[in-house]
Amino acid sequence: MSNWIIYGIGFLAQILFSSRILLQWIVSERHKKVIAPHLFWEISLVASVLMFVYGYLRDDFAIMLGQVITYYVYIRNIQLENQWKKIPVVLRIFLYLFPTIILIYGYNNNVIDRANLFNKELIAPLLMALGIVSQVLFTLRFVYQWVYSERRKESMLPMGFWLLSFIGSFLIFIYAIFRKDPVLFLAHLSGMVAYSRNIFILKKYGS
Repeated sequence: MSNWIIYGIGFLAQILFSSRILLQWIVSERHKKVIAPHLFWEISLVASVLMFVYGYLRDDFAIMLGQVITYYVYIRNIQLENQWKKIPVVLRIFLYLFPTIILIYGYNNNVIDRANLFNKELIAPLLMALGIVSQVLFTLRFVYQWVYSERRKESMLPMGFWLLSFIGSFLIFIYAIFRKDPVLFLAHLSGMVAYSRNIFILKKYGS
């Protein structure tokens, strides 16, 4: 597949990820508190599908790992917001099965291969380690947010979420520089600004 198409998918995913943060930022500024609107989670889910495909096409295990973990957290937050059942049943079933479908497809077409994913010629071991650690840390923000929200039976974005977002985003930004990945570079450069602003809002106005 053409690199232009692959990067196009990646940039589209990151535009959606950035738009959800921009939306959340604008809503939070207006209300003087950190808020996660319904659309935040719906955009997140669509962007995650595209980003998973991007990581798959780029043979980048770190990207796929991060998306697989957060994918179902997005779905759970949509459920907590009572929006999940508004999605057509057929589409809900597809969204539930999507990660499994693409992994099985890749395996059967000899695309997903351990030797390929961890090929030292493609990505140096230390760089791969940085990518995995940064993605896991970045992903843990949604695990933290999920546990926090489940306890309160409400979808929320607490301080810990934004702190993990900033630290994880900074590490991925470093990874992107060495990986020469323009999609990750631009996404996390802008992301760190929004994460910093949410931390400021929470400190100034509280939750």
